Amino acid sequence: MSRISPQPGIMEIALYEGGQSTIEGVSDFVKLSSNENPYGPSDAAKEAFRKLGMNLHRYPGTDHAQLRGAIADIHGLNAEQIICGVGSDEVLQFISQAFAGPGDEVIYTEHGFSMYPILAHACGATPVKVPERERVVDVDAVLNACTERTRIVFIANPANPTSTMIGSNEVTRLADGLPEGALLVLDGAYAEYVEGFDGGAAMVQARDNVIMTRTFSKIHGLGGLRIGWGYAPKPIIEILNRIRQPFNLSEVQLGVAEAAMRDTEFVKKCLVDNTRMRAWLAKALAEIGVPSDTSCTNFILARFASEEEATACDAYLKSQGVIVRKVAGYGLPNCLRITVGDEAGCRRVAHAVKSFKEAAE
Repeated sequence: MSRISPQPGIMEIALYEGGQSTIEGVSDFVKLSSNENPYGPSDAAKEAFRKLGMNLHRYPGTDHAQLRGAIADIHGLNAEQIICGVGSDEVLQFISQAFAGPGDEVIYTEHGFSMYPILAHACGATPVKVPERERVVDVDAVLNACTERTRIVFIANPANPTSTMIGSNEVTRLADGLPEGALLVLDGAYAEYVEGFDGGAAMVQARDNVIMTRTFSKIHGLGGLRIGWGYAPKPIIEILNRIRQPFNLSEVQLGVAEAAMRDTEFVKKCLVDNTRMRAWLAKALAEIGVPSDTSCTNFILARFASEEEATACDAYLKSQGVIVRKVAGYGLPNCLRITVGDEAGCRRVAHAVKSFKEAAE
């Protein structure tokens, strides 16, 4: 029998399952399962990708200075407090690896992003799931769950897959109420979909126990390139950079992300279009008896009467060439997460759900 065994916690990890991307035997389908930008990346980002493809033989820089500078310029931040990673997932991994381990606890909420417990197990820490209140983060429940072993609290704000968020007063109360030595990590993957929202940047600047993460995968339309970033007090960034591999991002990733970040007009257009179609889709679904919470993201969490109805609707949508996301694994068996697509995509999914409901009557 082999004596080779993994570190504690590794075998507790349930493998992450991404959203379905295809339907067997169907070519004319619309994918609304992964919260992707239906318009793709900006023209500036695509042009940068084309040009940078000529330099695939070159090693990238190791300090990400130009990308960090672009992020700092656009968001009004200190570039020295920014770290870049392979998606925000890698930045979250750096945080877990650096600040949690065996004997420590990592808190996340019951419908929180499924990577949080995976990251806790990966570093040998104990994940602690805290109840939400009607699909919204419950700050009191989080604070009550904290112990002297708490090292990290992960909060997605706005949240995936619920689409809800808590206000700055509640985030402040949470940050101020954490035990000494614990970090609050604000996962802002969907922050750009809330007009005027800084994702927690001001909170980072005012405290020494808050970290904000962001991604290029959503509104910037670069999910296929995997680029993210984090903003934290400088002493924390210096720690995270000690475990970041020097060549973790390619020249292509860095250059395309910089172009995407500086194309603020494209981001504004995507925000406007998403806001308009999100409201239309939520209203269209509500009118046929499928409610949802007010969404602060680029998706709708559609609620059905039962798990059976949600499962049946998902199957019917696939038969009509529409792919959405089942979220039973997030503790929401009676829900389907539906990405806000372009107008054609939104109308198609709304029509299909309406047809399903009418056939079931």
